[in-house]
Amino acid sequence: MRSHRKLRAATVVCAAVIAGAAPAGWAAATPAPSDVRIVAVAPSPDPFRGLSADEIGDRAVTATQSATSLRMAGRVTSDGQPVDIDLALNDKNECTGQMKIKGGTADLRQAAKITYLKGDEPFWRASTASQGLPQQRVDATVELLKDRWLKITPGQEGSSDLSGVCDLKKLLDDMGDDASERKGLTRGPDAEVDGTPVATVLKKKPGGETTTVSVSQEGKPHILKMVKTGGDEPGSIVLSDYDKPVKVVVPPANETLDVSKLNPSTGLNAST
Repeated sequence: MRSHRKLRAATVVCAAVIAGAAPAGWAAATPAPSDVRIVAVAPSPDPFRGLSADEIGDRAVTATQSATSLRMAGRVTSDGQPVDIDLALNDKNECTGQMKIKGGTADLRQAAKITYLKGDEPFWRASTASQGLPQQRVDATVELLKDRWLKITPGQEGSSDLSGVCDLKKLLDDMGDDASERKGLTRGPDAEVDGTPVATVLKKKPGGETTTVSVSQEGKPHILKMVKTGGDEPGSIVLSDYDKPVKVVVPPANETLDVSKLNPSTGLNAST
């Protein structure tokens, strides 16, 4: 199997995590959705008193862009397929976390510019089968990657795409690229996300798509949650653990497989 096809399959999943997590101009994160409670609250005093919804949105983006690390967890939709994610990232291009798609699970780690991806059998089967590969090659590739971390170093096929998943700085910078996305907001009812009081601002688009962003009313006005309903890519993402250390455990060498071992024509290297 061609190594770039293998990487492309993994990249599609990883890219969906970032690109599908929020529309241009927004990002969001927080603990897993099951840990989040949203209830009506009445904080006093209101730290956003006198501000328009657009101004609250601008403050939220500015505060969130200042983060040195964070965790994002939740579910997004890409090409009609739900993707569950839970990733902790920092501004040193390090990350650690997990993704679930099509019944498969993959762990992702990056440190020292090297990316490691370890999927279970359903994950690799879904990734390889989606490329239209013959069943024999799918089986061979899955067996090769069983219980191993796929190691991708800078300069190898797909490395730039996968490394972008852990690029917190770029992710946060992208939030400010399209300020027009934060115009025309309305303020919704105050609420609570995992015990923290929040203000909510809403962006409604023609066709019924609505994005609701929860902004912390305690400390910095970080974005704590984003929910998108309607449209083609609904989802819910929670942001948490702002500025907390991200510890990445590098897999031992005897549990890794360098991507170069995937032969361009067969998917297997003659020496493996």
